Amino acid sequence: MKKIVMRYKFFLLLMVINIVILVIYPAIGQKFLSVTRSNALEMISIVPPIFILLGLLDVWVDRGVMIRLMGEKSGIIGIAIAFFLGSAAAGPLYAAFPIAGILLKKGSKLSNVLIFIGAWSTTKIPMLLFEASAMGWRFMLTRFVIDLPGIALIAYVTEKLMNDKDKQYIYEHASTMN
Repeated sequence: MKKIVMRYKFFLLLMVINIVILVIYPAIGQKFLSVTRSNALEMISIVPPIFILLGLLDVWVDRGVMIRLMGEKSGIIGIAIAFFLGSAAAGPLYAAFPIAGILLKKGSKLSNVLIFIGAWSTTKIPMLLFEASAMGWRFMLTRFVIDLPGIALIAYVTEKLMNDKDKQYIYEHASTMN
C-alpha cells in the first residue's frame, strides 16, 4: 500500500488540493474539477493510440534497421528521418517522449532522438499550416528555416556536452522500457 501511495503521491496531493479548494472556494473548485476532467479526457483519448503505435513500432521495426537508419553512422539520412517523424506527428508533446524512448531502445543516435523531439515541438505540419494561415507564409517559412538548423544545433551540442556515463544511463533506461 505504501508503495502505491508513494508512486501516486503527486496525484494524491493534487486531489487533496482540489478538494480543499472545492470546499473553501466552491466556484474556483468547480473550475479546477472541470479543467481536471477535460485534461483527463484528453489523456484518455491520446495515450492509448500512442501506446498501440509504440507496441507496433517495437515489434515491427527491427533493431538493425533502426540502427542503420537512425543510429550512430546514419548521417544525414538519420537527421532527415528524425525531422520527418517529428514533423509528421500529431498530438501533444508529451506523446513524443515514449516514442523517443522506443527510438533509443532500438538504437537511434541520441542527437537524432533530440532532433525528433525538437521537430515534434516546433515543426509539425498542421502547426505550420495554421501558422501560415494566421501569420502569413513569409513568417512561417522564416521561422521554419531558422528552426531547422537551430534544432539540429541544439541536438548536437546537447549530445556533445553529455559525457559517456550520462549517455549510457539514458540508453540503459530506454532499454528497460516495457
